[in-house]
Amino acid sequence: MPNDFLSFFLSWMSAPRRVGAIAPSGAALADLITREITASTGPILELGPGTGAFTYNLLKRGVRQQDLTLIEYGSDFMKLLQVRFPNARVLWMDAGRLTTERLYDGAPVGAVISGLPLLNMSPRKVISIVSGAFNYLRPGGAFYQFTYGMSCPVPRPILDRLGLRATLVDRALLNMPPAAVYKLTRRPQMKLVTGSLAPAPSTRAALEPIHHARDYSAAR
Repeated sequence: MPNDFLSFFLSWMSAPRRVGAIAPSGAALADLITREITASTGPILELGPGTGAFTYNLLKRGVRQQDLTLIEYGSDFMKLLQVRFPNARVLWMDAGRLTTERLYDGAPVGAVISGLPLLNMSPRKVISIVSGAFNYLRPGGAFYQFTYGMSCPVPRPILDRLGLRATLVDRALLNMPPAAVYKLTRRPQMKLVTGSLAPAPSTRAALEPIHHARDYSAAR
């Protein structure tokens, strides 16, 4: 949309660490991050949709508005999303509260699409967002995250603690600036020597402080 650049730029000027970009994502990145989504994937949880660049592509993939839950913290973006996607559920909240809110009964979500600037956030907040989102993901569901960085924005210690793995989906070189999309999924449970399955890390354990400042490359 013609006015989306201005909306993003003004939001970035007022809160650069929260918004994380001066312009909405381009068509190449929107196509890439939604590439594996189909009409049967829903419900979909989208984090930080902004002006709806990814949301429009989800609809093109066959996802119904009724199957979309959009989590947005920017009040101006939230009002815009309500107008553009009147049949979607648009919630004004910090995605860091996903561990304490109850958005669904059970875990029906097929995919999480994230436009959040995770590299601007503390490790503890990243853990809250990712672990909270996985609470709603059904078995086989995936968390898709884009980044302008050279490696996965979820550091390896966090992936290990949450029992997740990250794989590079591809790079959107035509996006300005170029971006990459990573897919986070649950790791297969490992068999112990006794033959029993190792339990998945609990959310409480995952929220213990992390003292690693370095951003490790994701597991491939």
